[in-house]
Amino acid sequence: MIFPAHCKEVGYDAGHRPCGERVYFLTRYIIRETEDGHEVLEVELDRTGTGLMRKVTGLRLLAAGDDVVCYPDRVQLHDRRGLVEKALRSGRRCTIFTGYDEHTSFVLDPDLSGFLRLHVYDIEPPRPHLAATIRDLEACGLFGDLEVVFVEHLRDIVGIDADVFPCRAAGFSRTLDADAVHSGDRVAGCMTGRDLVRECYGEAFELENTCPLSLVAEEPFIARCCRSEREGVGTYDGKFGAVVHWGATPAAIAGAVTEVVRRWRCDGADSGR
Repeated sequence: MIFPAHCKEVGYDAGHRPCGERVYFLTRYIIRETEDGHEVLEVELDRTGTGLMRKVTGLRLLAAGDDVVCYPDRVQLHDRRGLVEKALRSGRRCTIFTGYDEHTSFVLDPDLSGFLRLHVYDIEPPRPHLAATIRDLEACGLFGDLEVVFVEHLRDIVGIDADVFPCRAAGFSRTLDADAVHSGDRVAGCMTGRDLVRECYGEAFELENTCPLSLVAEEPFIARCCRSEREGVGTYDGKFGAVVHWGATPAAIAGAVTEVVRRWRCDGADSGR
């Protein structure tokens, strides 16, 4: 797959060449308009040149004709996973994209196999805060440089056979934050919910653990947990990943994603597990 690291590496030739055959010194690829459609070329520049505009010493055709398609809508060029997926759905070897700011880029021979799969563990309802925040951040291109595919593992706690559920925000009829727990009740909750019930009502209840961290089966991962002592990047029950607090800020979530990916790749976790 060829997917330029940044749109500044991609030039666009619509036939207007005020500087003649010279191109911007950062250019590695050119998208050129022709009578038969677009063609995508790799550029070699004069390495001895100086200044902003450089002489082209070589061109290599990468794709042209029916192999090339232009994506019809403006996109977030930094959402690299999203663009590769769009390119895969196009059915063509090369898909040209135009960003919201009118910069251009392309994906040639799209392939997600080189992207790291980061497993996201969360529960719903209500809104799965961790998974939903990651979706929002990814859509604005924040994780583009990481080249990560987020694999969601969301547990729907509506299906749990329980008498009492964690909180009224999810719309349950009986919840720990609004109703009393009776002897023999089956409670859906986490470690904090367990401690709350024990402190207020004693031991006569059964707990169905809903903590996302208890669901982890793949690595690397990121999960949500309300126990602050569990926060951070490390190994949990033999699986490497990150834990963020229940109400973590988008900045904290982004930082945790970046750190777990960095350590997984740089510390060799992906080659030794």
